[in-house]
Amino acid sequence: MNKRNILTQKLAAAKLGGGQHRIDAQHNKKKLTARERLDLLLDRNSFEEIGALVKHRSTDFGMEKMHYPGDGVVTGYGTIHGRLVYVFSQDFTVFGGSLSETHAEKICKIMDMAMRNGAPVIGLNDSGGARIQEGVVSLGGYADIFYRNTLASGVIPQLSAIMGPCAGGAVYSPAITDFILMVEDTSYMFVTGPNVVKTVTNEEVSSEDLGGASVHSEKSGVAHLTSANDLEAIEDIKKLLSYMPQNCEEKAPRIAYELGDEIRHELEKIVPDSANQPYDMRDVIQGIIDRESFFEIHKNFAPNIVVGFARLAGRSIGIIANQPAYLAGVLDVQSSQKGARFVRFCDCFNIPLLVLEDVPGFLPGTDQEWNAIITNGAKLLYAFSEATVPRITVITRKAYGGAYDVMNSKHIGADLNFAWPSAEIAVMGAKGAAEIIFKGEISAAADPAAALLEKEKEYAEIFANPYRAAERGFVDEVIVPEETRVKLIKAYAMLENKVSTLPKKKHGNIPL
Repeated sequence: MNKRNILTQKLAAAKLGGGQHRIDAQHNKKKLTARERLDLLLDRNSFEEIGALVKHRSTDFGMEKMHYPGDGVVTGYGTIHGRLVYVFSQDFTVFGGSLSETHAEKICKIMDMAMRNGAPVIGLNDSGGARIQEGVVSLGGYADIFYRNTLASGVIPQLSAIMGPCAGGAVYSPAITDFILMVEDTSYMFVTGPNVVKTVTNEEVSSEDLGGASVHSEKSGVAHLTSANDLEAIEDIKKLLSYMPQNCEEKAPRIAYELGDEIRHELEKIVPDSANQPYDMRDVIQGIIDRESFFEIHKNFAPNIVVGFARLAGRSIGIIANQPAYLAGVLDVQSSQKGARFVRFCDCFNIPLLVLEDVPGFLPGTDQEWNAIITNGAKLLYAFSEATVPRITVITRKAYGGAYDVMNSKHIGADLNFAWPSAEIAVMGAKGAAEIIFKGEISAAADPAAALLEKEKEYAEIFANPYRAAERGFVDEVIVPEETRVKLIKAYAMLENKVSTLPKKKHGNIPL
């Protein structure tokens, strides 16, 4: 047999993976094979595989008799919408996708290439964990990957799709990456599995209830996005990448947009007349951005704050918005973490920030204090203060107390702050303030209830508006809602070449 035929056979074997365990997408659209995932993810005929003939080196426990080319992971590079990306896709049909020394080396190789060439890394995770037949060698392989994840953080975008099991040490690589996507019913993540949990704590729990997609998207916040199946997850990856630059040295891609009549009259009546009546901040977002361009992140986690990507006149922006429809839009431990993480990502990759503010303050209570609302709230404050990308805030209604400062106020470096006429900028609500300031007068009045209402009105007339702040320059302009989009388009165009330099230092010490 000539050398060409030998090569053809070896490559064919590599593409078959474990062969008999291969899942046929035609019979099960829920879960695809490693190569089918890459075929759907990358542009047609763009994938170039690296390391297809790599085999493991283990000789213990009869492993020398079992060799599959590729060793359980398909690695290489290709394009998505014409843009270069590096990828690895774990193959559960080969040793359960377990990570060996050579498996790890293949992943590390493409991560190194991605760093050198300034392009995103996408990991499609489907693995049973460390290959126990290799012992400490496989553990070292994980550490090699973790180290590269850390070096690449903030340099190139890193996306992790969990498309099967991801347990033990394997979870820490996705945890360091920028975004984690999970597939409902077929993927799960946990440090210790149900059997260990039962042995140690005597708790009975399934893999799904312990670390399934719904758990991590709603309770822990580990998963940024969830999808119904592999196909939807792959489409989400493509869409997510469309808002990002290739690396930290570039700006996010812009799509062609022709300006027309940018007045949005639907914004006029979204905020209710009553300060205590809720409304959906997503309606405000939709009224400002390019139509159908909002891509929400962490939708089911900490719903009192909304974060996501959108486009404004074709420009990619990141949005952080209080959600008055849930807990009145207060800041708490989870929403502060969620917001801070998103702000830092956008700042890493030169994506301008838009803050839509309607916040009555921080959530009070022992639960919040005991779970460190102080340091968690400071994370969001730190993230905004450190960000050097263009930053604009629009105050739609309440901006009370310390939360006013934290939500990208002028005092922590915001470039422009706008306010709608409905904005209320004060230390606290009118009722609470009146009860403190006029306590003596109210208690001495013949009708304390009527006196409280009168003093509440007096305080509101002075402070429950944006004009005092505008007089001091803390608000740059009070604008009518329907002109918000026009103002923002002009403002971001003006800030496009913004240069801001932080003090020289090794790195800051964010309150983790």
